[in-house]
Amino acid sequence: MRSYRKSSHTVHDLRVHLVWITKYRYKVLTKEVGLRTREIIRQVCDQNGIHIIRGRVSRDHVHRYVSYPPKLSVSGMVRIFKGRSSRKIQDEFPQLGKVYWGKHFWAIGYAAFSSGHVTDEMIQEYLEHHDKHSNHNDDEFRVE
Repeated sequence: MRSYRKSSHTVHDLRVHLVWITKYRYKVLTKEVGLRTREIIRQVCDQNGIHIIRGRVSRDHVHRYVSYPPKLSVSGMVRIFKGRSSRKIQDEFPQLGKVYWGKHFWAIGYAAFSSGHVTDEMIQEYLEHHDKHSNHNDDEFRVE
């Protein structure tokens, strides 16, 4: 059973599977570069309240399945992951400058897949049950 995360004013269980690739899909995330990339991403997670559920640094892309706080957006997380790691990797491994002559280590874009154990049907059933047992008249609205 999944547990919920709590902060001062929220209870949440936000999870997303993120994937991003190296520019030109070059296979540069090997050995020390791959290990350092993983370490930087872990540091970013620790600093931002992001819990890594599962992850993998492959030779030309990164997978992260994370649980994150509601104060962060998916695009914001990816921006932090890619920005911080790109800057540090290029500074610490100057030999990559031969391959990446600009300051872009990661390709533009990413893939994001939301995850959850509550289905659309479960939410609709809950709301229908709530409507039947409500003691007051809430304004009902539907998105069709």
